[in-house]
This record gives sequence, structure tokens and C-alpha cells, in this order.
Amino acid sequence: MTEHVDKGRRQLLTAATALTGAVGAAFAAAPFLASWKPSARAKALGAPVEIDISKLEPGQMIKVEWRGKPIWVLYRTKEMLADLQKHDSLLVDPLSKVATQQPAYAQNPDRSIKPDYLVLIGVCTHLGCSPLPRFTPGDSQLGANWPGGFYCPCHGSKFDLAGRVFKDVPAPTNLVVPPYRYLDDKHIMVGQDSTRAA
Repeated sequence: MTEHVDKGRRQLLTAATALTGAVGAAFAAAPFLASWKPSARAKALGAPVEIDISKLEPGQMIKVEWRGKPIWVLYRTKEMLADLQKHDSLLVDPLSKVATQQPAYAQNPDRSIKPDYLVLIGVCTHLGCSPLPRFTPGDSQLGANWPGGFYCPCHGSKFDLAGRVFKDVPAPTNLVVPPYRYLDDKHIMVGQDSTRAA
């Protein structure tokens, strides 16, 4: 007595079994691979944060969080950069001489690695409020001489477009520049120091 073997059915069952095994392996591997990513707790404690600046247009700012603090990345326009040196006499520390305000590679007139992009911790150095972006020069609330920058609504501290503090306001020092580096032209890693100012 000979049995008839349905080869098509056998191939179908073999393929279905292989597919089920592959799906099961993927489901088993997913939690393992996800465990390699820093947890929300690790990020809050200071794990570096990657920021994509590829869609940022001149004059725009994006906000992310690092160590529970807001991080601002402002893509400065040519006009913003040109106006930076025009009001040094109104600033407490125009040369950013207080070393704790920024890494050495950002201790320059632009307070940045690349002049176009400003990276700041968005926390006022007075009592920790978060200043508001007020980029338009001559803002009606801040006066005709306002060059554009950041305004803290809590107690009236003002900072320019490099995060430098104006005189006669409660904030004692400039906004802090966090440690950061460029991964490439369109990605910044906040929380890791740059070894070169490129």
C-alpha cells in the first residue's frame, strides 16, 4: 500500500512553521534590544540627548529636555549674528568670562561651536524660571532699544541672542551653555563635550 504525499501541503506547513518561528524570535528579541536604549530615568539623570536640527529654519528655535531642564537650539539668522556685538556695553559679561557659564569651546562672542546655532539651558540664572523667546528687535513690551533675545517673565531678567545677561536685572550671570558636540551637520548631542570647535 502506497501513501500519497502532498508536496505542496508539506511546503506550505514548512513555510508557516518557519514564519511563526521568525515572528516569535522577533518578539523575544524586541525587549532585549529595547533594553540597550537609555531609560527615561537614565535620560533624566544625564544621559546624552541627540537633537535633529535638519528641519530647523533660520530664526527658529526648538526645545528638548536634558537632565530635567529645557534645552534650546536657536538657528540664528545673519541679522541676529550681526547685531550681537552692537550692545556689548549693555551686558554684564559680554566676553563670557565666568567659566561655569559655558564650556571652553563656547567661550567666544557667539557662545557656540558654530555661530549659526546657539545651544542653551533655558533656565534663568536668577531663580530658575524659564525665559521666553523675544527675538523681534524693538519689542513693544521691552522697549525700542531691545535687540532681541530672551525675557524672563518672573522677575524681568533679559538675555541677548547669545544668552548673555543685560545689566540692571536680577539674573547675575549669562544663561548656561551645556556640554554638546556635533555628530554631523544636522545632529547635535547634548551632554557630551566637544573636543574640537569645528
